[in-house]
Amino acid sequence: MSVKKEMKDLRGNMTALIVARSRNNVIGKCGKMPWRIHGEQKQFMDLTSGNTVIMGRRTYEEIGHPLPDRETIVVSGTKQFRGEGLRTAVSLAEAMEIANGSDVYIAGGYSLYKEAIPVADLMYITEVDLVIEDGDVFFPQFDEEDFEKETGETLGEEIRYTRTVYRRKVTEKNESDRK
Repeated sequence: MSVKKEMKDLRGNMTALIVARSRNNVIGKCGKMPWRIHGEQKQFMDLTSGNTVIMGRRTYEEIGHPLPDRETIVVSGTKQFRGEGLRTAVSLAEAMEIANGSDVYIAGGYSLYKEAIPVADLMYITEVDLVIEDGDVFFPQFDEEDFEKETGETLGEEIRYTRTVYRRKVTEKNESDRK
């Protein structure tokens, strides 16, 4: 069975990616998110609360603790994370199996985003109006033709950002893949 087919079989009600990226597609620099924007993370909290969040080890280590009011699954082949609302999986497919049919939000990093884009129903992308020099982690390229793009509000005082939702287009092929 292909990894893509296996992922589709394991996913829950909805699979979404959630990310903030700069104008030049940077999502990380020196192991950290390269900005702190007051209010920008509210959407992350609002969307993911009460759901399952899957993230890579480095993303989890940057946050440093389990996320409150959600199930956090860390994908890592080298470390184990355990605690209330916190589990470890060795792969995205295993993390989806652990999520057991719940709505899932993939929260980084690069390799998890890249693996999850083909099965994502939605991508919540915050477009940060900055160009980050020397960024070292980028959001993967994807075919925008596979999605309907909905541009939301633009916010921020010192640093502007725009909320964008990419909703996978329903086609005969991807509809039959869901069954």
